Amino acid sequence: MKILFWLSAIIIIYTYIGYPILVYLLSLLYKKPLKGKYIYPELSILIAAYNEEKNIENKIKSLLEIDYPEERFELLIGSDGSTDRTYEIASKYINGKVKLFRNLNRQGKPSMLNLLAANAKGEILVFTDARQRLDKNALKELVKHFGDGRVGSVSSSLFYENENHDNKTGAGIGLYWKYEKFIRKSESRMGSMLGATGALYAIRRELFPKLPNNLILDDVFIPMKIVERGLRAIFDKKAKIYDRVFNDPKEEFFRRARTLAGNYQLFYYFRSLFNPFKGKISWQFFSHKFLRLMVPFFLVLLFASNIFLTASKFYLIMFMLQVTFYASGLLGLLFKRKIKILDVPYMFCVMNSAAVVGLYELLMHKQNALWRKAEAVHS
Repeated sequence: MKILFWLSAIIIIYTYIGYPILVYLLSLLYKKPLKGKYIYPELSILIAAYNEEKNIENKIKSLLEIDYPEERFELLIGSDGSTDRTYEIASKYINGKVKLFRNLNRQGKPSMLNLLAANAKGEILVFTDARQRLDKNALKELVKHFGDGRVGSVSSSLFYENENHDNKTGAGIGLYWKYEKFIRKSESRMGSMLGATGALYAIRRELFPKLPNNLILDDVFIPMKIVERGLRAIFDKKAKIYDRVFNDPKEEFFRRARTLAGNYQLFYYFRSLFNPFKGKISWQFFSHKFLRLMVPFFLVLLFASNIFLTASKFYLIMFMLQVTFYASGLLGLLFKRKIKILDVPYMFCVMNSAAVVGLYELLMHKQNALWRKAEAVHS
């Protein structure tokens, strides 16, 4: 039982603490600097939308007013089987710059992105969602790195506008994203990050891979395919996009479960990266993606093995610490208002529970390319 206890503990500690520290230190030692300068390539901005009548008009207006030469970008919007007024609202803006596509029946986001990319004319494809708000400088900051021929994908930096409100979901998600961005910055500085921020990212048009119809996470699949081709997928902290936290913690939980189900799916598409001879990207994939999803199972093993070791004072203390931590996470769930001291155990428990639910839903074929709408908190 001691072997099982310590093996589980080492894997958990390495995944959440060891890997972030190690990748940060290595990124300082083996830094691959970027020489980004403001360039203005022709852009095709792609939006795949489903039932976005509340957001689509504001999104279109904001993109048409963004700080980027008007003649250097086009906007392609795809309504994937929307049953509300998404298509009708977007139709008002159709002109030479704004193009609208429509699937009468839902086929899923990958199918729509394949259609939009096939009709895009820009040198750079920019992917964004209907809900989030772009910083006025986001596009020019995002594409400035494409002057470097080694760069194939650039990800934006996501900020939650209401993470500090009296909302426990916002507090937890904001904390998680600060942690995640720390890792992504380090990976990017060292070479390539794993994936992109789905709310806003860009790639070279010729690198767009045809997406499988059942794909859940285009924002990881596309950049990873680019990395497989030997180009860099990088992170830019100045390319900012803003989102809002979901009203209901259950909505955020199931959104997270879907994302994690998509990560499990990626193990099939990128199974070659389990070969350690693929280099540091294989190590990153194993540590950041695979082990992160294995942690819930090692948490169970850690707790279960600890039960049989409580005759020793040390292991009894370890057991009580685990019980206290999980109880704090449960309290974080039960309290309607956020309590700062409970943020970490609450979000830790949510993320790991969502990983288990995501795996179950993927295996039971309850997750697919048809995304489900969720409403964000508005102040």
